Amino acid sequence: MEGVDHLADERKKAEFDVDDMKIVWAGSRHAFEVSNRISRLVASDPVFKKSNRAVMSRKELFKNTLRKSAHAWKMINELRLSDEESIRFRSFMDQPGFMDLHWGMFVPAIKGQGTEEQKQKWLPLAYKLQIIGCYAQTELGHGSNVQGLETTATFDPHTDQFIIHSPTQTSSKWWPGGLGKVSTHAVVYARLITNGKDHGIHGFIVQLRSLDDHSPLPGITVGDIGVKFGNGAYNSMDNGFLMFDQFRIPRDQMLMRLSKVTKEGKYVASDIPRQLMYGTMVFVRQTIVSNASNAMARAVCIATRYSAVRRQFGSQNGGIETQVIDYKTQQNRLFPLLASAYAFRFVGEWLKWLYTDVTQRLEASDFETLPEAHACTAGLKSMTTSATSDGIEECRKLCGGHGYLWCSGLPELFAVYVPACTYEGDNVVLQLQVARFLMKTVSQLGSGKVPAGTTAYMGRAQHLLQCRSRVQKAEDWLNPRMVLEAFEARALRMAVSCANNLSKFENQEQGFSELLADLVEAAIAHCQLIVVSKFIAKIEGEIEGKGVKNQLNNLCYIYALHLLHKHLGDFLSTSSITPEQASLASHQLRSLYSLVRPNAVALVDAFDYTDHYLGSVLGRYDGNVYPKLFEEALKDPLNDSVVPDGYQEYIRPLIKQQLRSARL
Repeated sequence: MEGVDHLADERKKAEFDVDDMKIVWAGSRHAFEVSNRISRLVASDPVFKKSNRAVMSRKELFKNTLRKSAHAWKMINELRLSDEESIRFRSFMDQPGFMDLHWGMFVPAIKGQGTEEQKQKWLPLAYKLQIIGCYAQTELGHGSNVQGLETTATFDPHTDQFIIHSPTQTSSKWWPGGLGKVSTHAVVYARLITNGKDHGIHGFIVQLRSLDDHSPLPGITVGDIGVKFGNGAYNSMDNGFLMFDQFRIPRDQMLMRLSKVTKEGKYVASDIPRQLMYGTMVFVRQTIVSNASNAMARAVCIATRYSAVRRQFGSQNGGIETQVIDYKTQQNRLFPLLASAYAFRFVGEWLKWLYTDVTQRLEASDFETLPEAHACTAGLKSMTTSATSDGIEECRKLCGGHGYLWCSGLPELFAVYVPACTYEGDNVVLQLQVARFLMKTVSQLGSGKVPAGTTAYMGRAQHLLQCRSRVQKAEDWLNPRMVLEAFEARALRMAVSCANNLSKFENQEQGFSELLADLVEAAIAHCQLIVVSKFIAKIEGEIEGKGVKNQLNNLCYIYALHLLHKHLGDFLSTSSITPEQASLASHQLRSLYSLVRPNAVALVDAFDYTDHYLGSVLGRYDGNVYPKLFEEALKDPLNDSVVPDGYQEYIRPLIKQQLRSARL
């Protein structure tokens, strides 16, 4: 029935104040108020309608995205929204488009790598969208191996210009979002060549299209790379290809904060370390981690609400069937994902703090914490995006057959999200970067250099290599010190084991190559420790609201103990815990599921997502699922007619046994 809250009884079970949890989820009362207001502003505007995306052609979908982007920019200016509000506005539009790369990578690249003069020239144009930019790094033949890029930028001292060229087909830029049809400019990464010498990869601001008629400039070949995975999803984005044919740009369009080329062609490196480029990476990757919590939360919200609505089996003598969410198998799959959404939210908050801290240090020419921040954000980007893409798919399965319907919201959410496992660094390659950082840290343990930050636990290596877990009863697994010690011991012992095995090779790089799989596992263990430690730190901090801390406490230990159960082989093989302690952890985990069960719907309500943003019939706030599934089915173009197109040509001849005379 319309207007009836079919989940009202579930919401009455909550043992905490949902409004207070909304503030904790948002990060502050101010952030909650901004998010709440902007999400409802977007949801109320018919231009941002999403329900018809599945039946649009690629051209219709793309043009519709342009319309939404232009309308959004108009509203942002008319309402004089702040930067924070504008970011929220674009996120609640919930449609991949050219603005994502313009604001997310083009602008930060100029801010991070441009000189003051370059920033003064280009940023005002970008801020007003008088130019639209993208980030052209990945090539057809190279993605993660940036040093293997083939595009060249050769300096011509006679004209004071760089000649940008694509020497091979594999050197064509491939995948940049916004490039295919929209961007007027790009930050292009190419091999800098002066006086016949290759100085490696550098960034250049390159105009691609005329600002008068939008046609590609002479020497530029550009277009869209084609249809991607999913229906709708990332097909609203014009991911593109780009090739240069001896294309010339002025010398001052090389991003010259880190190094420059003089009029005579002399290459001059700056005093600023090249690691400064990590600053932009740290920013982008901490944003990706925050986005992981949002995507996981959306999927979990849909699956949790529908699990409370859906009933299957369990009826006696024709009585009411059991809610799917009451089955322990459902809880065992669903509640760790709910806990993960909160865990990723809080580690995302911490990463924002880390980025701010690193930025302030960079401005003071302090680069000491940059390598750790780079490794940390790389590892967490990899871990959270892998877990989230897997989690979205698991939520689809948790919704049974109806989860496969486009209107469930889950297939498109998966198709939109899963590229995060590849862009901004392949997830396996990123974990190997973390592993290198860990191996370096382990190698310095005997040198007197004290590990800091996320590797501070390695400073207690002697204790962690020898200690045995003190867990004696199931409740001990709710002791934060005991949980952390188990995760620290596992992470350290795996890292030390890898380092010991590496030392057996005369050639370290050969050893690294042989031990890749072990190194990835060690890096993942380290990253999981970071997330667990930040979740524990969150609940040990000041949290206001009736019952809120209790619920976060339950979720924290569900997250930690489920990881322990999932990676039990690591914990046992490193002797971080015993089989008996593992059994106690499983017992405690089941008890925690029972505590979360009455609060589950309220915990996803705390995400404060509008039905518009969720875009899911199964995840509707009112739980009125089944009538709405019929409504969505009847909207499909195939139902425009009772007898389908093609009946006379193909179906009737089959039925009437007249195929020989049919005009096929």
